[in-house]
Amino acid sequence: MKKTILLSITASSFLMAGAYKIPEQSVNSMALGAAYVAHTDGADTAYFNPANMAFMEDKQFAEAGLTWAHLPSNKFKGVQAYSASEIHPASNKSEIENLQLPFLHYVAAPMGAFRWGASLTVPGGLTKRWESGQQKLFAEEFTLKVIEVNPVASYKVSDNFAVGGGLRFIYSEGVVNGDGAETTKPIKREMEGDTVEFGYNLAMTYRPTSDINMAATYRSNVDLKEDGEANLYLMGVGNQYDASVTVPLPAALNLAVSKTWQDKYTVELNYEKTYWSAYKELDFNYGSPIQAVLVEPFDDPKPKNWKDTDTFRIGLTAKVSPKLTLMAGYAKDESPIDRKYISYELPDSDANIYTFGFRINANENLSYGFAYLHDEKESFTLAAGENEGGIIGKFSGGGADLLSAGVAYKF
Repeated sequence: MKKTILLSITASSFLMAGAYKIPEQSVNSMALGAAYVAHTDGADTAYFNPANMAFMEDKQFAEAGLTWAHLPSNKFKGVQAYSASEIHPASNKSEIENLQLPFLHYVAAPMGAFRWGASLTVPGGLTKRWESGQQKLFAEEFTLKVIEVNPVASYKVSDNFAVGGGLRFIYSEGVVNGDGAETTKPIKREMEGDTVEFGYNLAMTYRPTSDINMAATYRSNVDLKEDGEANLYLMGVGNQYDASVTVPLPAALNLAVSKTWQDKYTVELNYEKTYWSAYKELDFNYGSPIQAVLVEPFDDPKPKNWKDTDTFRIGLTAKVSPKLTLMAGYAKDESPIDRKYISYELPDSDANIYTFGFRINANENLSYGFAYLHDEKESFTLAAGENEGGIIGKFSGGGADLLSAGVAYKF
């Protein structure tokens, strides 16, 4: 694949604490709305809290599954203002998208106080297409795929305290196309690219009593450093440039506590802080000067000034019989984007997330489960002069519906 700059696809799609970040990477985590940090008990412990591996049975654990993600259309009713004197009708809707997201987790048997595990996940991504109207100039196609490999280890400090951590190997590839043919802007861009980046994660769990878990996890900031080529077009004539851009994938902190009653019923409360304030602006550098008319849309630094976000989650687990476990969850998810910087690529807003699921034990070693998540976005309206991109009108729809199925085995 020709390596090119991902532009705002990297800066927007991947960095989703709200709209399209996917923290749920297993059946249990999906069913609990990601309120699954303090109380974890399967192979997915390797991803959500590696410190908890120290408290698992002296067996090996494995889980594999698939998530189907359905992204409904974003609807917009309003106008696009390129200036005070140039305003165009822009009512439109984006295309419906359907994605498949695999996950794989493994926890090895303990080696004294140490234990290791690994996960293969798709922790983020987006496909957004506006195939007509003013939006086509900004996001004709806007796609990002992300795969993360996360090897981890834990150490049991004492019977009630353990620590863990690991490395994050992130591969991403994306496409961003924009075409002004249906507008008064005779410019176009066609881009695709990939990158490999690295980070780390840390975890700790304290169990003051046998029925209470207190946990903290941290995923590091990762600067996504893109170097490649950008193809920019004016009046149908294209030029290729060496180009580079750096954007942050900000750090995230989770604090969680769980309480279990009668070894059957568990409630977990989770607080997540995502440090989006590291994302100040989007600034591109080119190996040679680009055409003057393209400087404003493609070269001038674009202020972002995102804010840190808070997400609150609650998860409920009930082992109603030796074979059947029921789960449900709720989360209030905050968008990091000020309305001043909303764009068609990411018309993000706060969301309410509702989840439920179940797991069935086929025998003492094999289990399978299903989970469903509904992400309901809040509608919002941008008044004249409120948005730097000249968007005036109401966004509605969007959100996501996710269905996960997985099989787990311990041996």
